[in-house]
Formats: sequence, C-alpha cells, structure tokens
Amino acid sequence: MEKILILIGLMLVSGTIARSQQLPIYSQYLYNKFLINPAVAGSTGYTSVNLTARQQWSGYYGAPQTFSLSYQTRMLKAKYFLKDNIFSKTRYHSKTKGRVGFGFDMFNDINGLVHKTGALAAYSYNVWLNGETQLSFGLGAMAYYYKIDQRQIRFDDPDEPYLNSDFRKGTIIPDFNFGVYVMGRQYSVGFSAQDLMQGFAKVGSDAYNDLRIKRTYYLFGNYDIELSHTSTIEPSVLFKMSEQFRPQFDIGLTYVYNRQIWAGITYRTQTAIVANIGFAKGNYFLGYSYDYTTQIIEKATNGSHELVLALRFGESDRRYRWLDRY
Repeated sequence: MEKILILIGLMLVSGTIARSQQLPIYSQYLYNKFLINPAVAGSTGYTSVNLTARQQWSGYYGAPQTFSLSYQTRMLKAKYFLKDNIFSKTRYHSKTKGRVGFGFDMFNDINGLVHKTGALAAYSYNVWLNGETQLSFGLGAMAYYYKIDQRQIRFDDPDEPYLNSDFRKGTIIPDFNFGVYVMGRQYSVGFSAQDLMQGFAKVGSDAYNDLRIKRTYYLFGNYDIELSHTSTIEPSVLFKMSEQFRPQFDIGLTYVYNRQIWAGITYRTQTAIVANIGFAKGNYFLGYSYDYTTQIIEKATNGSHELVLALRFGESDRRYRWLDRY
C-alpha cells in the first residue's frame, strides 16, 4: 500500500514543479459557476446545457484532462388556478412557487494514474431577500468511479504484489457538496464545500479502504462595472483551498462588449496566467481560455487549453431575473 501511494504521489506531484490538484481546475468558472457550487443551479431562471473540455499542461505525459456535461433549470411559476381563502375571496395561485432549481453534471477527470468518472444531481432553493437580491442554497449528491490505472505502472519484479492486488479494480465513492449563492443585478458571491464525506463510504475493491478525499472549499465573487450602455468590466476573485493543499487565488478582470463579446485575463497565484475570450449569439455561447504556466513545468508543456460550449433556453421576458420574481 505504501509503495502504491508513493507512486501516485510521484505522478501527481513533481516536487517544486507543480502542486497536486485533487479536483479539476476550471479557468472559465464565471460562465458556469454550477460546476463549483450546487446552489447556482437554476439561479438565473434559464435552462442551460454546458459542455466543458479541458486539457491541462498540453504535451506533458499524464497531465490532467477534464470533460463535463452539465444541465440546470428552474421550476418557474406556471399554471395558475383559483382558490378561495377564509374570507371567501377568490385569488389566483400558481401551482409552483418558482423557488426550486435542479442541476445535473456528468464528468470524467483523468489526473495522472487516477481516473474519476461520475455524475452529480443538485437541488437548489432560491428566495428573494429584498429589492433585487436573491439568496440560494444548494445540495449536490454525487457518485463516481475511482480507479488507479495500473497500466501506467511498470515493475521490474514480476512478483510485485501490486500486480496481483485488488488495486486493479476500481471503487465507487458517493459524496455530497453544499453551496450558498447570493446574486444581485451587478454582483454575485458564492461559497461551497465539496466532498463533505471525504470518501468515507466506498463500494467495490477493499484495496481503496485507506483512501481519503480531502474536502475542498470555494469562495468567489464578481462585480459588473458599467462603463457605458454597451461596455462593462467585471473584476472577479476565486479563493480555493482544500484540507490538504495550500490556498489558491484567481484574480481576474473581464471586458464585455454589448453582452456578446468578452475578453479577460486572470492571475492564478503561483501557477498560471490565464487569457480567455468568448462570443455569444442568441442562445449559443462559445468560450476559450489559455493558461500560461508560470512554474518550471511550463518548459515541458504547451500550456493549458479549455473550451466551453453552451446553449440557453427560455424567453427573456418570462425568465429574466430582474423582470420576473419567478
């Protein structure tokens, strides 16, 4: 067991070259915050489908790769009916209060020897505090297949115990995420905690019984500053910390023109400088980001690439959060 953990560590952590990552990194999280916070599910009132593909440290053997397909929606007020109250006055009531959101995510994450494939289902509850401020709470339940790819390990000794161990099998790990999200006309703030159970429960190979997944915490915020009726700049910050690694900050600034074209730059502490561009046309969205690694590992890589494709459904006059309180 000890030898295997050492091998995993060598693959995921290359001394001072790179800091290991337990969860995927998303450079364009601002355009799909649901990936890091379940409370975001359905918060805007629109129904959206997002596809994210990320290749980290391109050209480096064993570098992380992430694929995610997510869906989120909101149960809006619909189908009103008549109801008499105790004063015999008839009023219209909606069958749904429009406060519930749902989200789903299917993901595949490859990080060196470790492969994780799974799905997440999220429930959110949204309330209006006052004026134009919405408070959302979210809970996500997920399960993923966790496997160490033994095909990438080579031993000189044919009698190596690992070759005949249960590590060749994977294990299924259920877990939960929790999030809080506050959204206004020009700003949003969110906090979330992922892997709350830390892989406490497992189904499958007993070889993974000693495995513990550390909790990870996210705190993010962004604010829109309107320069004119067509131009906006958006400063943002993301704080990420796990119970295993040092804290990390993403500090960014994005320029948005006419809500259709955007370009931004982000500094990720001690690891990378990120440039991103995007374009929106109708209900279609396309975004791309490039991470220039500031660590020694950049000499052996072509940087990191991330592509986001998204579709949004719903009529603006019915779903736009500042016109209809759901």
